[in-house]
Amino acid sequence: MKTPVSSPPPEPKIVRVALDVPLPRLFDYLCAEATAGDVGRLVRVPFGPRSRVGLIIEVITHSDQPADKLKAAEGILSEMPILPADWLALCEFTARYYQAPLGEVTAFALPPLLRRGKLPRRSTKAKPDPQVGAGDTATGIHGAARHADAGSRLCRAEEDPGTGSAICADSPPLPALHPHQQAAVEAILTRQAFDAFLLHGVTGSGKTEVYLRAIDAVLARGGQALLLVPEIALTPQLEERVGKRFPRAHIVTAHSGMTDAARGRAFLDALEGRADIVMGTRLSVFMPLPRLQLMIVDEEHDASFKQQDGIRYSARDLAIWRARQRDVPVVLGSATPSLETFHHAHSGRYRLLELPERAVAEAMPAVRCIDTRREKLQDGLSSAVLAAIERRLALGEQSLIFLNRRGYAPVLACSACGWISRCHRCAANLVVHLMDRRLRCHHCGLETGIPRACPDCGNIDLSPFGRGTQRLEAMLGERFPGARILRIDRDSANTPAKWAALLATIHAGEADILVGTQMLAKGHDFPRLTLVAAIGADAALFAADFRAPERLFAQLMQVGGRSGRAELPGEVLIQTEHPDHPLYRALVDHDYDRFARTLLGERESAGFPPFSHQALLRAEARDMAQSLAFLQQASDLAQSLLNEHVMLYDPVPMRMARLKSLERAQLLVESASRPALQAFLGRWLDTVYAMKLPAGLRWHIDVDPLEL
Repeated sequence: MKTPVSSPPPEPKIVRVALDVPLPRLFDYLCAEATAGDVGRLVRVPFGPRSRVGLIIEVITHSDQPADKLKAAEGILSEMPILPADWLALCEFTARYYQAPLGEVTAFALPPLLRRGKLPRRSTKAKPDPQVGAGDTATGIHGAARHADAGSRLCRAEEDPGTGSAICADSPPLPALHPHQQAAVEAILTRQAFDAFLLHGVTGSGKTEVYLRAIDAVLARGGQALLLVPEIALTPQLEERVGKRFPRAHIVTAHSGMTDAARGRAFLDALEGRADIVMGTRLSVFMPLPRLQLMIVDEEHDASFKQQDGIRYSARDLAIWRARQRDVPVVLGSATPSLETFHHAHSGRYRLLELPERAVAEAMPAVRCIDTRREKLQDGLSSAVLAAIERRLALGEQSLIFLNRRGYAPVLACSACGWISRCHRCAANLVVHLMDRRLRCHHCGLETGIPRACPDCGNIDLSPFGRGTQRLEAMLGERFPGARILRIDRDSANTPAKWAALLATIHAGEADILVGTQMLAKGHDFPRLTLVAAIGADAALFAADFRAPERLFAQLMQVGGRSGRAELPGEVLIQTEHPDHPLYRALVDHDYDRFARTLLGERESAGFPPFSHQALLRAEARDMAQSLAFLQQASDLAQSLLNEHVMLYDPVPMRMARLKSLERAQLLVESASRPALQAFLGRWLDTVYAMKLPAGLRWHIDVDPLEL
């Protein structure tokens, strides 16, 4: 009798999981019910003393870990949606390029509710289409007819899928395109595969109209569009404009100011194909879009697209990578492109589309520098600026006084002993906020009452030095008692409702003089605003950061561009002690190209980006010696990994050496080759993760930093 041959035991099912922990690795768990189709699903697993929700990256049968060390997963969350392969690839690229743990990236990219393994409650107006599936892509999930209607804005009754009521979209006449706009639209629409376009248009040239025409065509083809904006404050105004243009399209927004439930619903609407247009800030670059056909990054130069904590990614750069991955066009729009983008467009890497003329106004505003070297200013304002404001008041027009410094004064000081109001937690001063009699640190949030006498010598004659928007507002109120003055900064517009109310006041013509910070520098059309006066800009001319002139030029050109955007002519006045500086001369001539080429020449000579690539290893601890010692040890570990393509600099304290009671230092790595830098960082950080850290020390890596 033959002995029966026993079959081999079934191979174990193992899920490889990305968890939100600061370790650059994945974690293996036994999971008998797992299949290859579960890649992209959320799973609950034991980790330490509690359970965590992670993301299944791979289903395998063999683990590097000993079999007796593998714990069993608690269960796959089958009620949660599957994250698609292209979304996982985006997260993997983000983790790889920015040298971040994949688990931290996937957790960051998910909305908070899904991250915790929960589904948001569905809105009654956003019921799922029974025929929608995450796998539906190119054919258009809602069917071509609906999207063709959304694109052409045909006016006919149809049933709202959420309410069942009949809706009808009016087809208002579209603004006529000038020839450069028409050429830009045609260039974008004739390219239905990957291409990166720089839409370089002067302020008021109608870049948004180009975006809307391109989105129109995408909706008509049954596609989705992603529109990124730099700041939350700009989203409601643009959302209203897009909503009026596409009344039957399903538009969702995404930004960090939304509730967890709203973010979760927006994410699911995008993932499941219900959203036609997704608008939002930098985190929106991670929205899953199965029908994606167009990506737009408005104000692409803006530093807000770079995350400055946690996962330090650039949403603009990820948008370009994602467009290449999905083989769709990406449009980068700006009146003052970043030097990197400008360089790529003029070297042929990107396609350049130019809008050199304004769409509505007949001409650009006249720019004039006011030489303040030999003039005694009146509370910080020159006689020319005061006279210009007076003229606008007489004409019933609006003026904007731009000062990028909020509060009443930058510092409170004692003239007797030299005491100044320093923040004991940061290497910064406490700013005087006179209206509520507080001293505040704009870096860590520390605040105290304004002292009645000097804490050091008892002198009661304490004086605010310098000026902020509150002091400027008070001075203008005394100078022009009949004028309606409106201050717009992070203090007066600290909630979406307050910000919306301020904008409504301006548009209604109920303000004569605006006192504002960079919140008003971009994205706004005020038809009766004809004067912009910029004060206090000189300090940035000689800042230690090599990017400071680029930022200052962009800021002044953007804020100046708020003037004269309709039929009324505009004027821009810049108070300066350096009227012959090349930056100001280029502003007067509206010649960004000349200024950008000058800066690029300087950067090439110095070996700065975009002619090199950088990364910063930063450390913070209670004591500066600890931070520097950690970085020096990391530098020592790097020596055997260096080659002729990578340069490692010495550890140094950061420019703001103390923040929130932590002493901060940094170490710069630089290379002319991006692949060489990435290869070095991967090997080096493996050794850094293995270092034993002193208690309380934290470190992070910042690839392509914007601030040194």
